[in-house]
Amino acid sequence: MNNKNIEIERKFLVRDDSYKSQAVRRHEIVQGYLCKEHGRTVRVRIRDHEAFLTIKGKPVTGDGLQATGNGIAHFEWEKAIEVEDAKQLLRLALPGLIEKTRWIVPAVSSQQSAASSQFVWEVDEFHGVLEGFVMAEIELEEENQTFEKPAFIGEEVTGDPRYNNSRILEAFGRHL
Repeated sequence: MNNKNIEIERKFLVRDDSYKSQAVRRHEIVQGYLCKEHGRTVRVRIRDHEAFLTIKGKPVTGDGLQATGNGIAHFEWEKAIEVEDAKQLLRLALPGLIEKTRWIVPAVSSQQSAASSQFVWEVDEFHGVLEGFVMAEIELEEENQTFEKPAFIGEEVTGDPRYNNSRILEAFGRHL
């Protein structure tokens, strides 16, 4: 397995909306799932004026071997597709499209300053039946990498399957 297809991320709940004043950009996203099986998903996403087809797999270790641990690293394959193709594929999606605004906030790892940071917090503000639900994630280069948590970051929910975007509607859509 190629390490370029390994996504290492940690997820957190968000305490307040102070991330908005720290954001350097934002994106409007609509996404749906063509497949949501245990350990694999096939997602179609339109972000602003771009579209992507993404396949995610079971948790893995940094070297691509199947993991049994915390669910921080996953196989991920993503390709850009035409927006019109994505719109057609969304018609085939399982019920429950997800709509959200993604705020991009620079992050600081223990080895960098905010000005030189290559890491970002992606803060998702959900809409529709998930209105009011906000979650943040950070993608890392290594599973044990350290980083500073800004004040808006709350409880960590990495590894809790209820917070996977593919399951979030079932877990929280009716309870907000």
